[in-house]
Amino acid sequence: QVQLVESGGGLVQAGGSLRLSCAASGSISSIKVMGWYRQAPGKERELVAGITSGGTTTYADSAKGRFTISRGNAKNTVYLQMNSLKPEDTAVYYCNAVTVVVVQVNDYWGQGTQVTVSS
Repeated sequence: QVQLVESGGGLVQAGGSLRLSCAASGSISSIKVMGWYRQAPGKERELVAGITSGGTTTYADSAKGRFTISRGNAKNTVYLQMNSLKPEDTAVYYCNAVTVVVVQVNDYWGQGTQVTVSS
């Protein structure tokens, strides 16, 4: 089992920055991928950025050049630095962790943190 706790959301003006944090606890040694997803009202949840245990990162096209995903030194924390925010970035942002134990793959989600970008 893995528990995820997000923080860092809030209200910011367009062009501003926010840094989201996600702290994992529990069976963190089994985490293979951590990432950030977002869900805007009336839309499906979508991947924003992900990072593997080896440090490989991936970004949605909408996030490239503006957002940076990184991990803390203890490897149980993942950050999403969001710069040049736009109103269309407004959404609830969710932290995700994928664990692999032998052949069992599990998905874990945080409770979500609201990001609102005003124009």
